Amino acid sequence: MIPEIGHFALVLALAVAVVQTGLGLYGPALADARLMVMASRAASLQVILLIVSFAALTYAFVTSDFSVINVYENSHSAKPMLYKVTGVWGNHEGSMLLWVLILAIFGASVANFGANLPDSLKARVLGVQGLIGAVFSLFVVLASNPFVRLSPTPINGTDLNPLLQDPGLAFHPPFLYGGYVGLSVAFSFAAAALIEGRVDAAWARWVRPWALAAWASLTVGIALGSWWAYYELGWGGYWFWDPVENASLMPWLAATALLHSAIVVERRGALKSWTVLLAILAFSLSLLGTFLVRSGVLTSVHAFAVDPERGLFILAILIFFIGGALALYAWRAPSLKLGGLFAPVSRESALVINNLLLTASTAAVLIGTLYPLVLEGVTGEKISVGPPFFNGTFIPIILPLLLLVPFGPMLAWKRADALATAQRLYAAAVAALVVGLIALFVVEGAPILAAVGLAIATWLVVGAGVEIAERVKLGKIPFGQSMNRLKGLPRSAWGTAIAHAGVGVLVFGVVGVTAGAQERVVLMQAGQTLEIGPYELTFEGVTPAPGPNYEADRGIFTVNRDGTAVGQLTPEKRFYPVAKMPTTEAAIRTTILDDVYVVLGDPQPGAAPGQTQWIVRAYHNPLQPLVWVGCIIMVLGSVVSLSDRRLRVGAPARRKENTPPAAGEAAA
Repeated sequence: MIPEIGHFALVLALAVAVVQTGLGLYGPALADARLMVMASRAASLQVILLIVSFAALTYAFVTSDFSVINVYENSHSAKPMLYKVTGVWGNHEGSMLLWVLILAIFGASVANFGANLPDSLKARVLGVQGLIGAVFSLFVVLASNPFVRLSPTPINGTDLNPLLQDPGLAFHPPFLYGGYVGLSVAFSFAAAALIEGRVDAAWARWVRPWALAAWASLTVGIALGSWWAYYELGWGGYWFWDPVENASLMPWLAATALLHSAIVVERRGALKSWTVLLAILAFSLSLLGTFLVRSGVLTSVHAFAVDPERGLFILAILIFFIGGALALYAWRAPSLKLGGLFAPVSRESALVINNLLLTASTAAVLIGTLYPLVLEGVTGEKISVGPPFFNGTFIPIILPLLLLVPFGPMLAWKRADALATAQRLYAAAVAALVVGLIALFVVEGAPILAAVGLAIATWLVVGAGVEIAERVKLGKIPFGQSMNRLKGLPRSAWGTAIAHAGVGVLVFGVVGVTAGAQERVVLMQAGQTLEIGPYELTFEGVTPAPGPNYEADRGIFTVNRDGTAVGQLTPEKRFYPVAKMPTTEAAIRTTILDDVYVVLGDPQPGAAPGQTQWIVRAYHNPLQPLVWVGCIIMVLGSVVSLSDRRLRVGAPARRKENTPPAAGEAAA
């Protein structure tokens, strides 16, 4: 009965989304305030219905209701409760229900927290959101229904993919969808602005917090996915330029450009048309990622579905929204008024260069991801585009961007002095030079490119500190006055500096692990020792380690450094009997400066009768933890910015017109 309630609530949510679309788009056209208010109420009702639907599916998973096909195919009674819950979105049908739920949550948030929005703009935003929700709800109902029954009811399920039974990947999809779907709000604001024919500073202030929230969520999602791939797949790396990884990177790059472009619209009224186009492209790339993951055109450990019929449905959605939005843009964008002029050396120009480089890097990733698919579709030839292509195209574009990051916030609006700005960054330049020289001449075997990378990372981190110091005029006015200015510094300024410093920390990690990583693959038996980096790993043997729904062989390695034991690593080789699938569980010892990473492979016959050797892969990854720390700092910066009331509330509340009191009130 509960699954039927969930299905009924989903169908009702589809109907409400259709009504929300009509009310939101026709209410402003008719200048009918009542219809526009009803659009907000429809958005709130839609999210309630989808919460009911999602709760019903969760109940089916938690209670192991194997009469539901989705539960039967993705769960098992012996599975730990955490993975019963996360199994709700660990499959195509459930994840699409989560997709439309998050979409509805964003729409309801606009309805309930957008009191400062003009009524017509708010209604049109909700109308576009309703249209997106209606189309995807229709896709779930017709092609991806998670509530379909199975008769007769099986005794047990076939279990969730063992690779997905992991905390990192359990929470990766909700955050990733928060980013993907959050960009739909920026898309809806762009479409609403094109319909109204007006983009101004207030519009940019309303768009920025939604885009920033989506960007932060997408950053967390990408980081969790990268972390999962790092320790779960046992490959020893955190990024492989997998097409599905690229599918999440592209909207992140576009959203980063959108955030910076919106600042120019807000502060100077320039780049209006370009910012609207970026809002469209960011969500379009999110839709493209949805298509790549769920259409069956890609084979990846990250892919959700391989059903071509569903892929055609999603492709039709893709064409409808992207084609429709670009057609609307081509029609209405010329009517948008141009903004203020600015000199070649100015903060506006720096942000334009920022946008150009981010867009070019997005295009490089897009070409590398889609070219093999297009080539195979046209000629039937299969090729693989891997790290050499992306490293050769993406990195040369990103490096100039990283060099320019500290300059942007230091430049004045409209017209700036490049020499004076460079002088203010003197401390950051000296620090970067010192770190680069130390890496080049002190660290044994450090390549030149690694020294350059570490110098750039230092430039970013120290440059962020210099930005704050310049804002409070540290050293230029009495210290007490600087501290008072520090206390009054806007949180958005703090957020920007923190996020830029986070990028620098991330670059430290990327450079360290790229230039200094070591890998060894050997056959070992109990008592033998392996040297990797500054560590020695002593293999103590293998013991059985049964789990709740798997069997495992657990290796035991003692980690020594300079002759002293500093820890123990216990990698596992697991087998899931229900899914009939083996997995490897890497063991990682983490310090702030490095990771020691061990993977236990398959057993092999030893040299003597009765002996067993094991394939062991060991990695030493210098500065690898800084990759995750950098991502955390970047997200922290976005949260600090969102806490700034000026950014959070968008534009000031509109004043109500003074109206004369009624006769009865006047008499009273």
